[in-house]
Amino acid sequence: MSQLIIHAGDFMFHARFEEQLAPKTCAAFRKAMPFESQFIHVRWSGEGVWMPLGDLDFGVGYENHTSYPAPGQMILYPGGISETEILLAYGGVHFASKMGQLAGNHFITLTSGLENLYTLGRTVLYKGAQKVRIEEA
Repeated sequence: MSQLIIHAGDFMFHARFEEQLAPKTCAAFRKAMPFESQFIHVRWSGEGVWMPLGDLDFGVGYENHTSYPAPGQMILYPGGISETEILLAYGGVHFASKMGQLAGNHFITLTSGLENLYTLGRTVLYKGAQKVRIEEA
């Protein structure tokens, strides 16, 4: 099982790939690591932060997809109806865009630092974009 470190703003989280449930998504994302972007707050989905990735193509379809990620779950929307994006839930999420409900592949789960997750989300909401870096431990 691959261990990850996620640096987001002033916070650090440990995480794991969901390789059994989303093997193609994990393999595709691993090729892009270390992955750097920024979190901004979601617009339609509730309590989540996301990385808009435009037309970036990871070359994957749906696997282990959900519209309702739990806090600490990270999903990859591979594009199609809306742009490619990665979303991290910090509270209640119903994943959507201006086009309506979406589903993303649950491929990463945070395993430590969860006590700071809500604070990260609120920091992004009230203070703006926060840098994020995802790397293997």
